[in-house]
Amino acid sequence: MSENANNVQQVKRKSTPIDFGKIFKDLLKHKRLYFIALPIAFVVAAFYALSLPNFYSCTVKLSPELSSTRSNASLLSLASSFGVNLGSSGGGLGTEALFPTVYPDLMNSVDFKTSLFPIPVTIEGNKKKGTPSRTMSYYDYLCNEQKAPWWTKAQMSLFKLVLGEKKKKDEDDDKKEIDPFRLTRKQTAVVKGLNRRVTCKVDKKTMVITINVIDQNPVICATMADSVKTHLQTFITKYRTSKARVDLAYNLKIREEAKARYDEARRRYAAFADANQDIMLESVRMRLTELENEMQLQYNAYTQVSAQVLSAEARVQQETPAFTTLQSATVPVRKSGPSRSKMCLAFCFFVFVCITVYVLNKEDDLKPLLGL
Repeated sequence: MSENANNVQQVKRKSTPIDFGKIFKDLLKHKRLYFIALPIAFVVAAFYALSLPNFYSCTVKLSPELSSTRSNASLLSLASSFGVNLGSSGGGLGTEALFPTVYPDLMNSVDFKTSLFPIPVTIEGNKKKGTPSRTMSYYDYLCNEQKAPWWTKAQMSLFKLVLGEKKKKDEDDDKKEIDPFRLTRKQTAVVKGLNRRVTCKVDKKTMVITINVIDQNPVICATMADSVKTHLQTFITKYRTSKARVDLAYNLKIREEAKARYDEARRRYAAFADANQDIMLESVRMRLTELENEMQLQYNAYTQVSAQVLSAEARVQQETPAFTTLQSATVPVRKSGPSRSKMCLAFCFFVFVCITVYVLNKEDDLKPLLGL
């Protein structure tokens, strides 16, 4: 019997039509609620949106030089998996650890973020108001020149009152030099903020590097986008040429030593030849020949090392990567956000939906709509 009753109830629910006319009348019955809540929602949303500072976005795109050794190394690894040894021939095969796909992780590192702190930025003055331009480090700009919503300022003021002594200690710590190994609390907060401000993406198909910088000042936004691009290029160049530069420094050291030995051998030969110019003894001739041979050997060594220095210098130039700038940094004309109109519309729509659900539930119109 209970099963039959349940079946009858289900059939009634399915056969009960939705009365849209009644729903519309019920909504009109509570139109005053809409007229009160929606303007309030709009005012609250507008107040919240207007409290948010404007921000600008600047994008830079790079195309790095891809080394041919990477594909050769892939062929070597593939051949070795089948037990075939191709050797190390074929144009200096090798592997490269710093692929373009690792660049985002590199830019998110603390060392890279802290290297951006000393970059000088300029806040342009206003001629109408008579305010001059100011130049400061990017770290000081992030700490002292950022606009924040009123609730953030209130929260910071409250923390200053509660943690007065601790604030003095933090200020003393911030006067120290920036050490990436041991950052202060304020420096750590700035680094975390940079993770949102400075981002890097790499297209795995085309290997195009896209650097995006967000800032409240359009000029500083473009300045930092160009500076981040330069810092990334410098870091990659140092990495790619590190071994070649070490070899060059070693060869320069060896050349200086060979030059000193050659100069010493030449000096001894000249001194002995001048001292025994009129003596024709066989022992003197043999000694003079020995000194001449030693001088020639030292000269040959010096010449050989000099050739190695030239080769090392060419190697440094060969290992220096080339970057093609696909999109340069430009000062943005329009702001990127926040979109205050969208915020207001979204919040008003959310309030409208909440009121509608409340009215339908109150008038028992929600269950037929949901098929309950």
